[in-house]
Amino acid sequence: MSKRLQVVLPDEELLEIQRFARRESLTAGEWVRRTLRDARVRQPVTDAASKLKAVRRAAEYSFPTSDIDQMLREIERGHDLGQDS
Repeated sequence: MSKRLQVVLPDEELLEIQRFARRESLTAGEWVRRTLRDARVRQPVTDAASKLKAVRRAAEYSFPTSDIDQMLREIERGHDLGQDS
C-alpha cells in the first residue's frame, strides 16, 4: 500500500529539484523518491550506543593471535596444500 507525503518547499528549492530531475529524465516525484531511498540506505542500522556495547563486549574476549606475516604465510601454505587434493 502506498501513502502520499506532502512536503512544502520554497519555490527556489522546488525549481532546483525539478532541474535535477530533468537532468536525469525523471519526474520531480521520482527524483525525490530515489533520493529519499538513497538517504535511507546510508543511515546506520543501529544507534551508536548499541555499536559501542558490541565493541566493548567483543573486547572482553581473549582469542589466540599471531604475527600478521606468520598468519598470512600459514594461510598461503594451507591454500597450497588444498590445491594438491
